[in-house]
Amino acid sequence: MAKTDAHPWEFKARFRRNAFGWRSQPAVTRIRQAVAEIKKVARKSPLVGGEGAVTFLERLAPAIEHVDSSSGSVGTAVGRAIDDLAPLIAGAPADPATRSAWLDRLWAAVEADQMPYLEGLGDHWGALCASREVASAWADRLIDGTRHALDPAASPLSHFHGSSLCFSALFHAGRHQELIALLNVKTIWQYKRWAVLALAARGDLDEALRCAEASRDPWTTGEDADSVCEALLLDAGRVDEAYARYGRRATQSGTFLASFRMVIKKYPHKGPAEVLADLVRATPGDEGKWFAAAKEAGLCAEALALAGRAPCDPKTLTRAARDHLDTQPAFALGAGILALHWLVQGVGYDITSADVWAAYRATIAVAERHGNVAGVRERVRALVASVGAGGPFVRQVLGRELGL
Repeated sequence: MAKTDAHPWEFKARFRRNAFGWRSQPAVTRIRQAVAEIKKVARKSPLVGGEGAVTFLERLAPAIEHVDSSSGSVGTAVGRAIDDLAPLIAGAPADPATRSAWLDRLWAAVEADQMPYLEGLGDHWGALCASREVASAWADRLIDGTRHALDPAASPLSHFHGSSLCFSALFHAGRHQELIALLNVKTIWQYKRWAVLALAARGDLDEALRCAEASRDPWTTGEDADSVCEALLLDAGRVDEAYARYGRRATQSGTFLASFRMVIKKYPHKGPAEVLADLVRATPGDEGKWFAAAKEAGLCAEALALAGRAPCDPKTLTRAARDHLDTQPAFALGAGILALHWLVQGVGYDITSADVWAAYRATIAVAERHGNVAGVRERVRALVASVGAGGPFVRQVLGRELGL
């Protein structure tokens, strides 16, 4: 067995049992630092990096088991750590004895994890085995417990923490038909997705899609199912079908702008205007939230139209007015007027007098730079005098300036 345990890992001293108490932020920070340390070493020595990843994952759950996980930040950090480190372990040039020891240590950590923080390792288990033969051996080791947990006659509380590992091992061992048969029962999507992947790997893509659609239920994460189906269609070269059926639903990010960027990146043959129109149709009532995406795509007229149809963040509109003062004055003026409109309507979070003044000054600046100040001021005066949830506050801020 190769000697890989001599490296002086800094994270070891930080990840002891119950090292973090209940506070989540220190744990999240240390997890990120540990992953960065391991990745840095792995770039120079993949084998040592693989050993470090295994050691870290062994220590992770005991160190954070009492941390407050209610915000989800710890779980997210752990999930990202697993996704980052599993490929390092899978790709490390470990000899059979070393890899066998790694897998045994990781399995022991999974068995001991009560939260369970390490369940995400299951999706990577077949890859961690690094060969069909090892994956098949692990599938044989785990299949009885998995079969019992899937038995419809078993207790509803029956659970085997090796089930996901078993599915992944069967898949990477190429035992697709056996995996499909094993999952020919009513079960959760997180398990059923392996049958979908196995059907596709066997060449039955349409049957895989039907299986995925039939597996949807109130507990299924729709975005995950959509993402799996989309990826299978893209891999098969059925790009237009992937876009039409799953592209919009599968590509959801933290912001509307980020979602737009992701769709454009995945489907470069689609024009920005077409993608934007499809996304807007898919989210009725949220038209204003696509303003930034339309602006980035250079669709200024469409951006203003969207911001006029449904609430749009006044701060976003104010920035657009300020940023396009010289380059696109008509657009800048429209954005400034809309910012004031939505402020009067009470739209926006944590709005202060500074935000109202910023919207007003950006709008007037356009008028001063490009003419018709009196006309714009009169338009703003009428707008501020109109009825809206935020009207009294805006009039309080701008009343004297506008003679109201």
